[in-house]
Amino acid sequence: MHVTFRQLAIFNAVAEKLSFTEAANTLHLTQPAVSVQIKRLEDSVGLPLFEQLGKKVYLTGAGEELLHYSRNIFQELGEAKEIFAQMQDISRGTLSVSVATTASSFATRMISAFLKQYPAATIKLDVTNRGTLIRQLESNEKDIVIMGKPPEHMELVGEAFMKNPLVVIAPPDHPLAGKEGISINALQNEPFVVREPASGTRAALEKLFAWCHISPTIQVEIADNEAIKEAVAAGLGLSVVSRHTLELDLQAKRLVILDVEHFPIARNWYLAYRRGKRLSPIALAFKALVFEQAPKMAEALSP
Repeated sequence: MHVTFRQLAIFNAVAEKLSFTEAANTLHLTQPAVSVQIKRLEDSVGLPLFEQLGKKVYLTGAGEELLHYSRNIFQELGEAKEIFAQMQDISRGTLSVSVATTASSFATRMISAFLKQYPAATIKLDVTNRGTLIRQLESNEKDIVIMGKPPEHMELVGEAFMKNPLVVIAPPDHPLAGKEGISINALQNEPFVVREPASGTRAALEKLFAWCHISPTIQVEIADNEAIKEAVAAGLGLSVVSRHTLELDLQAKRLVILDVEHFPIARNWYLAYRRGKRLSPIALAFKALVFEQAPKMAEALSP
């Protein structure tokens, strides 16, 4: 059955007026043009939709059925039009964002800045680990992901927007605390608290250690960045974390950054999404804000 929206619109008008002439006047068409479209619709359906008894027009049983479905179709189209209008309206749009746990401290500030500009917008935020971020990118679940270096094997757009320095942290009473120019070899006999193997921070650390031909002891493996800082503060070992996660810890003097050779490890934060993905207006607005806010954020987070 081949039916056009134009035919259904004309059918609805005739069904409402129960008059070909009045429907034609409402639609600014001629009565013969209306009749032709109804005839083509009936041919497509394979059943008569109207019957005329005397001067009056009535819907047939098939006409009643088609009217039910036709009204539903136009109701759904109307709802879709409203949804699309909302999606185009940044001020009331919805944005789904996933953020690496180590980026949450500054990412939430960026989201706060965005909501000050668009207070009626809705942000669905997920703070999670790298493995989950990659799975979400694979399944195209999120509009935008903020993470460390995106995996190269995936078809992604990954745009670096801010430096992400990785530093060595220790409790304030550690023997190396306060020393300058510490050789990386001094870490050989130090226990480390590290992220899970899938973590980008863990990968960067292991790459540097391999290059320097050292292999410090992995004392504890923890998948949560905040728990890692707690473990270091408790004296369980040293660790390597993003400098951007330490603002409050340094102010509270719970942790210190060690001045170790080859540190900080230079990495970047990336804004990532699937290649070919058409970003919605609200996603484009958020992306623009991220790049606008990044220099200010980097300055605020620097030592």
